[in-house]
Amino acid sequence: MGRLFVIDLEGLVYSCKHCQTHFAVTNDLISKSFHCKHGRAYLFDNVVNVTVGEREHRIMLTGWHTVADIFCVSCGSLVGWKYEIAYDKSQKYKEGKFIIERFKVLGPDGGGYDMNQDEPMTGSDEE
Repeated sequence: MGRLFVIDLEGLVYSCKHCQTHFAVTNDLISKSFHCKHGRAYLFDNVVNVTVGEREHRIMLTGWHTVADIFCVSCGSLVGWKYEIAYDKSQKYKEGKFIIERFKVLGPDGGGYDMNQDEPMTGSDEE
């Protein structure tokens, strides 16, 4: 096994709740209005310190997508997914973007999030 290189971000960051490895800066946050089966999820333009799993086709409430799960490079926790292909024209803006599940990260204030602490899911993107 080789040496693990981890990028430390500066400023306000989202990080792994298990090992505090940095994932993204607040400037890369596109939307907080996504949902997953465990509650809220955030859409980011760019993330670091993740490994990308195998591509797979998933049916979501917004249609068919090809996605790949993303995992923390330090502890291996599943933290979200990457949109590889969106088949509906209106969803093309998601391609190449990342979803991080809110309850799997620490926010910029260092606080964690509980599963399903928010209002009931409406307009969810994952089934």
